[in-house]
Formats: sequence, structure tokens, C-alpha cells
Amino acid sequence: METTLKVNGMSCAHCVKAVEGSVGKLAGVASVKVHLEAGKVDVKYDADQVSLNEIKEAIDDQGYEVEE
Repeated sequence: METTLKVNGMSCAHCVKAVEGSVGKLAGVASVKVHLEAGKVDVKYDADQVSLNEIKEAIDDQGYEVEE
């Protein structure tokens, strides 16, 4: 599956590394790409291995807010 999440609070290269690193470590995530200027995160993942909620929680755990 592929999804694009709107994420608030990302402002620098550290934010990109934090989000890409935490989401990228999840089992079932094939790729994650942060678009800093747009405040968006593209995620490709296997829904049989990881849920969208788990991906959102990983971003939230880094201190960023995922919009619904």
C-alpha cells in the first residue's frame, strides 16, 4: 500500500532523519520519504505486516503531529 500523511512540526533536516529513521525501522515498511516543505510523508508499506496506526504512532513518538 501507499499513503501520504500530512505531518505538522517538521522544520529541518533533523526532523527528516527522525521521521524517516523511525518509520523506516518498522517491519513491513518498504520506503518512507519526507517532503519537508510540503509537510508530507509518503510511505509504502505491507499492510499485512504493519498498520497505518503503527506508522502514525512512530511519527507521533518523534514529536510530530499527524493530521487525520
